[in-house]
Amino acid sequence: MIILAKTKQSTESKKTDTDTGKNTEKEKTTGEKTEAISNEENSDPVVSLQNELSAEKDKYLRLAAEYDNYRKRSTKEREMIYTDARTDAISKLLPVYDNLERALKMECTDDSYYKGVEMIMTQLIETLGNMGVKEIPAAGEPFDPNRHNAVMTIVDPDLGENIIAEEYQKGFTLGDRVIRFSTVVVAN
Repeated sequence: MIILAKTKQSTESKKTDTDTGKNTEKEKTTGEKTEAISNEENSDPVVSLQNELSAEKDKYLRLAAEYDNYRKRSTKEREMIYTDARTDAISKLLPVYDNLERALKMECTDDSYYKGVEMIMTQLIETLGNMGVKEIPAAGEPFDPNRHNAVMTIVDPDLGENIIAEEYQKGFTLGDRVIRFSTVVVAN
């Protein structure tokens, strides 16, 4: 806009000089500068529009990338919340598992009572299995600090070094996530 105003002034002053017949060298150079400015003005809108278009395209691509990242992040957060809720619910059921396991180890004179407790334990194991919960193997396995919690060590020549001799409490995993570590006794 400012360039156009300069162009108009230069041409107006040139006209008045032409009308009077006084056309100096200084005014000719001003007229040439005006023409150069007006030539740049003609090509400048195309360049500026192209620059604006590329800037808007860049904004659009950035916005699309941000939205995609947001969508992925929110999906991952929802999955983590679901996994955390499942893990929490299962960890609250594990004391029931422990008590049923202790009840099955006790001697019982009433066979029907023992059979009922055994059926409940079977149903609980089946339900946990359907939810994706697996027991962590312990006795006779090598000690893994990522899956086992050693509370004691013993010397046993029959077992190799860092082999689990006994399991006090079963550990469980949900997928790759450990819900509860196995409490074990490690040999040697």
